Parts: sequence; structure tokens; C-alpha cells
Amino acid sequence: MNYVKENLWQIEEVGFDSRYLGKSESIMALGNGYMGSRSATEERYPNERRDTFIAGTFNRFAENEVSELPNIPDMWWMDFIINGETFSLEKGKVSNFSKRLNLKNGELTREFDWEFSTIKLHFNFRRFVSKARLHYLSSYVTIENLSDIPVEVQIRSGVDGQVTNSGSQHFVEGEKGLVNQKYIQMMPQTNQSNIDFVFTIGHQINAQNLSQRIEMGRRRIFMNYFFDLPEKGSATIEKRMSVYTSIDKDLMDRSVKSMRQVAISEMEALELFSYENLLKESEKKWQEMWEKHPIVIESENFEDQLAIHFAKYHLHVMTPAHDENMNIGAKGLSGEGYKGHTFWDTEIFMLPYFNFTHPEIAKNLVTYRYLGLDGAHKKARSNGYEGAQYPWEAANPSDGEVTPVWGAADILTGQSTKIWSGFIEQHVTSDVTFGVKQYIDVTGDKEFTEQKAYEILFDTAKFWGSRLEYNPETNYYEIKDVIGPDEYKEHVNNNAYTNYTAHWNVTYALSLAEKLKKSNPDIFDRLNKKLGLDRVLIDLAAKVDRIFLPQPTKEGIIPEDDTYLSKKIIDLTKYKEKDGVDGLFHDYNLEQVNDMQITKQADVLLLLYLFEDLFPHEMKLKNFEYYEPKTTHDSSLSLSTHAILSADLGKLTESYEFFKKARNIDMGPFMKSSDDGIHAGSLGGIWQMVVFGYGGVRMIDGKLRIEPHLPQEWSKLTYGFDYQGESITVVVTKEGFELTKANNGNNVSFISKEKIYTLENTLFIKK
Repeated sequence: MNYVKENLWQIEEVGFDSRYLGKSESIMALGNGYMGSRSATEERYPNERRDTFIAGTFNRFAENEVSELPNIPDMWWMDFIINGETFSLEKGKVSNFSKRLNLKNGELTREFDWEFSTIKLHFNFRRFVSKARLHYLSSYVTIENLSDIPVEVQIRSGVDGQVTNSGSQHFVEGEKGLVNQKYIQMMPQTNQSNIDFVFTIGHQINAQNLSQRIEMGRRRIFMNYFFDLPEKGSATIEKRMSVYTSIDKDLMDRSVKSMRQVAISEMEALELFSYENLLKESEKKWQEMWEKHPIVIESENFEDQLAIHFAKYHLHVMTPAHDENMNIGAKGLSGEGYKGHTFWDTEIFMLPYFNFTHPEIAKNLVTYRYLGLDGAHKKARSNGYEGAQYPWEAANPSDGEVTPVWGAADILTGQSTKIWSGFIEQHVTSDVTFGVKQYIDVTGDKEFTEQKAYEILFDTAKFWGSRLEYNPETNYYEIKDVIGPDEYKEHVNNNAYTNYTAHWNVTYALSLAEKLKKSNPDIFDRLNKKLGLDRVLIDLAAKVDRIFLPQPTKEGIIPEDDTYLSKKIIDLTKYKEKDGVDGLFHDYNLEQVNDMQITKQADVLLLLYLFEDLFPHEMKLKNFEYYEPKTTHDSSLSLSTHAILSADLGKLTESYEFFKKARNIDMGPFMKSSDDGIHAGSLGGIWQMVVFGYGGVRMIDGKLRIEPHLPQEWSKLTYGFDYQGESITVVVTKEGFELTKANNGNNVSFISKEKIYTLENTLFIKK
């Protein structure tokens, strides 16, 4: 990848290598939250992944598989036959190659010169997924003949339904045909969830001696265009595409017949607009996003500014802001990895960005969890518990648990490894509660709080009450047989993160109940009838003070679980220095790693970050210095937590090293890092490192705290956020920080260095 200081809005690839297509396909993915598409080239190559996804359209290919987002029929595909020879960048001579993503307006471009036999052509490809029209996408191709002889060109372009999810075909073919002698349409349906799709494509060709012929095959329909390209002449091909589905909320009539008519009417209306017109329309929507709370970093390293642009771009590309029935996948909409499923990544790593910058989108994300209560009840009941136990992996809200049962083969036994996360990685339930609490603290959304949040908060506490196991030997309630955030430790007892967050969940529910009984007894009575709160609260009150919370050793170390500190210690240096992840498993299997003091990602340290007010500075420092050398950072979620916590601890040089590694998870030089899609949670982590870490913003026990600390490499940081209806801009320098409130609304109280301040209009706080 090529990044230049002169353009902090551009990701560029300057050479073509078919061995490493996945990197640019992922990091240059296009989308608008409704759909997302990898930037696979128009022409095809063996190692490519031609993935495009529509948010929320989950389907289960077979009874023994879990649901996943289906890879929809490919509309970007175009074949170019030049003088009878199929064009490929692996043939002939290629020069001046450049593939670029404009983060500012979401346009992907690719251009190069191609010499083959006696001809030389210049190709220019442009495409975008509209942010203004959720269902619309467009491409524009220019071919210039740089030769002194004419060239015959044939183009095949249409929609290809033969694409799969790594072999799983999710669609029944359905009808296809040519409408009005002009538009291609294909109408497949998912084979299990029965979601109807309508794909519509129109072409506008500007070329000499143009003729055309339609061609259909199994799961494919395309047009063949034939034209002449005179010496020093050019031709343009504009391809306009749309997708509609029978779960689209913006459609009044979701029948296939109606969707077909809507799509054709749209295509006809858009004939009045050029590619440039439609791009500018989309660009305007992007501009509205960029103008809201821009972040400006004055750094010695320009990649820092580029990284925050990259992160914000992808956070909006992959987030289905249009529908609260959908959430963010661990790979966004950029690849098949994790099947499009939602994890705790949303609440802990991505939701904070939306809480503070786009609260209307954040509301949809937390509403998704409210809609998922039925699925959470289903999971709790299946495990013999009460209340709401949220699934480790979630798809449609009501589905409940969708984690696959079996994963990759064990390196020693060759047998498939059981994925225990769906069974015993249970901290996700308190993570959801934490995310909901953060949302209501940041936004002050009273309606959501009263109608939805209270129920989530009580129902999750009810689960934890039923999950606790009494140990008569210790007289404590324990949480046994779990996986914490450190997924290299399976079947452990009393994982610190799990126990502390469960205790917080229960404690908060008890305090909330007391307040509600006094302030809003009608709401309490309604929830009492629905959830049986009188009995639940008595049970929780009897247990809460005896929930086992792992205590620090005499050296001040909080045990990650009951046995972690007694396990073997090995030197991880060679694994931490390697590109990529999972290098450890070239030498050990998971069972062996389970018996070593090796941590996959922040576990105890994540607890110290999220609940910083519970632990003194010295304890956080000792635990950081103990656990970080034992952490492989094999999860992309790990580095941002370490960057923020080390900044809090005054270790700014170390923090900035973590920041650079985190920004390079997708953007960095390792060419295989993003084959399966971008790392969605880590992108939320980039924003958190900037605003929470160096900008110093935090919500602590329902109160806003701002304590910036810039790394040595940064001279100035400007950022903004929304807080309970007020818009605030913060400018941080080495001398201190200035806050400005955008309107004349309510004053904002916040804490900085244990002192309470009130922001009326503008306020400067000296370092």
C-alpha cells in the first residue's frame, strides 16, 4: 500500500500482484451500511473474493450450518475481450498502475496502461456505492486506444449468481430476463430464510459501431457489447445497478412484482443524471458525516491522521444505520469472516464512537439488543438459566445463539476443534448491559431508557443471579467453567473480567430498582409484572455481597482466573515480533496454551480500563507490567485497550507504539492481514485511542471526565463529541485544552483531575 502526506484521504495500491488481492479488496471496500462490497476488480482472478453483502439478509445453507450473510450475485463483473483475447493484468505489460480509494467521497478508481501484442490501451475504472441512495451502485469505465491501429472490443457485463460463500450457495435461482429491451433483472431467493432479491442493471455505452446480444446461463444473465475502438480513440461504459430485498424497511410493498417496478422506475429516472451527478449526490452525504465532529491530528507521522479517516470511513460503510433489526458484523460488510455475525465488539469497541458522534445510529444499535431479548431468553432457557443470556454470536435479533460448534483442525490431532465460545463465553451479557448503560449516560435518552433499557438491565441481572454457583467451602457465589476475553483460556473458573462485570450488572440493577420504586413506580410495576422483579431482586440482594471477585495477590496482581498465576511462563518475544497472528499455534495446540500464562488479548487489563474507578493507579500499573509481556495481541481488539491504558498510566511512549501497531492492523504492510475482511472492532478502537486515550474522554460512573494527554509525537489534537444534546469541540495542546460548546443550550459539567468544571461557552484548562 502507498500512503502519501499530500493526500490524507487516499488509500492507494501502486502495483498489481494477484497473490495479494485480498488486502486491497478489504481495505478499499465500498458501502453505505445497507450494502457493502469488496473492491474486487471487474475482470476475474483466481485468488479473488468477489463478495457483496446486504445487511441483515441472513440465511442458513443447510441444517447442520449456522446462518450467515449470503454473498449476493456479482454485479461488478465485466469481461473485456480485446481483438479476440480476454484481457487480464497477468498478460502483456502493465504500467502506471494505480488503484485508489477516496475516503472523502467513497469512490474507488483504478487505472493503468496495458500493452499486448501490437496494441496499447489505457483503462480507467471508477465506481461507488451511493450514500444518498441506499440501493444504488455505479461504475464507469473508459478505454483509450493508445495504438496506431484500430481495436475490436467485446464486453460481457451483467449479473452472476454463481458466486458462493466459500462453496455454500444460498440462493434459489429464480427468474431472470431483459426488461424493455434495456434492463437486466434477476430475482433469486434465499433457500432457507426466503428473502426475495431483485437485481437490476442498465448500461450506457458510448462507442463506435455498437451492437449487442443478450446471453443467459445457469444463474447468470449478461449483455455482450461489440464495438470498434479507432486508433487514438476512446469508449465509455457506464453500468448502473440496484438491489432491493423483501426485508427493506423503506418499501411499502415488498412483493417481487413491486420491487421490480420500483427498480425499473428508478433506473429510468436516473437516466437524466450522469455518473458525476450521482457521485456528487453521494459525496454530499459523505461530506455531512465528515463535517460532524472532524478530528485533526498534528503529528510527526501523517499516517495517524490518515488512520482516523480510514477508521471513520469504514465505521460508516459497515454500520446499518437504516434498520434497528441489524447490527455490525465483526468484519463489517467487507468479507465472509465470522459470517457477518455480531459480537461483543459492538458494545465495547464500536458503540462508543456512535454514542458520542451519531447518537441516532447508536440508538439503533442498542435497540437491536432490545429486540434480541427473545433470543437471549431462548439461550438462557436452553442452558437452564433465567433471564436474558445474550448470544456470543448474533445474527437476526430473535435467532439466539448462532456460533458454529466446530472450527479449524487441531495441529496435533488433525480433528476439528470445538468452538466453546457459544457455550461458555458469557461475559457478552454484561458487555451488552455495559453498552446500554454507556448509551443512556452519554445521550440522556429518556424514552429509550424507560421503554427498553431498564428491561435489558434487569433481565441480564436476572440471568447472572441464576448463573451464580454457591461454593460452601468459601461461602462465595462463583462463576465456573467460562471463557473470558482471553480466549486462550477455556473452562476456567472465576475469570476476573466475567466476575467483576457480572457483579457490576447485578449491583447496578439493584440500585436502579430502588430509584425506580421511588421516582417512577409505574415503570417498576410494569417491569415487575413482566420479569417477576420482586422475587428476582430478593435473590440478587442475598447474593450480591458474596459474589466472588478475584482479589490482588500480595504483589498487587489480580488473577485472570483461579489457576492462571500457577501456570507455566514462556518467553513470547518471537511470537509478538512476527507479522500476522496465531504464530503460537505453529508450535503448540490450544490445550497446551491453556496451561501456560499466555493471554490472547486484554482481559484483566480491559477490566481495569472499563472500570478504572474501582482500581488504584498503582494496582493498574503493576497489572499492566505483569500481563502485557504475557499477551500475544492475537486479537485485533487488544492493542487499542493497551494503548489507552498505558496512556492513562503515563506510559505515553509505549502507548504510541501500541497506537501505531493498532492503526496498521489493516493499513499496515503485512499483505495477508485482511484477506477475510477488515477488523471492524479495531477501527472503533482507533477512534477510542484518539478520543478516549489521548483526548482523555471517559464516562465514569455516569459522569463525564476529560483528561487529555498527548503523545510526544503529537503537538495538537482537535476533536468533538455530542453529550446529552450538546455539541462540544476540544482542542488539546501541550499547554492544556480548550472546550467550546456549539450552542446556547444547557451547561455541561465534567470532571478533570478530580475537579468539577462547568462549561457554559468556552473554557481553557491549563495543564
